Amino acid sequence: MRHVTVTMTAHDVEPETAYERIRDFRRYPDVTETVREVVVHPPGADGTVVSDWTVRFRNGLMRWSERDAFHPETLTLGFTQLRGDFEVFEGTWRCAPGERGTAVTFDAVFDLGIPTLAELLDPVAESTLRGNIELITRGLLGRVTALPTAAPVHG
Repeated sequence: MRHVTVTMTAHDVEPETAYERIRDFRRYPDVTETVREVVVHPPGADGTVVSDWTVRFRNGLMRWSERDAFHPETLTLGFTQLRGDFEVFEGTWRCAPGERGTAVTFDAVFDLGIPTLAELLDPVAESTLRGNIELITRGLLGRVTALPTAAPVHG
């Protein structure tokens, strides 16, 4: 499995506002061409939501459904793929007060499920995912600075 962390500073938005914008998945196609479609289903009894995603990925589209759990008290949300193009895709978004604005962290693990091509495909997938997250965050939050990335972690 591949581990991806994208850490950014959103300069002109408070943590609570950043969290509310990030959790509003329906807006994603309006703020970036990267996200083609998001269908958000009504909340379940436990408060989680299932959302269906279609996202541009290199020269094609990736599709998946995920279960999303929202934790406004900690300004975090978690997601786990239920079905789709990834073998595994799960992670979190976190918002917190930062030194120069709101610290926004996207943290995920993924597995494309093609072990024989993992060495070739995983770095490309990681780079594309990282770029897509930065585009989405800029579209939602405005002036954003991506912080340097650490060396990739493989699971």
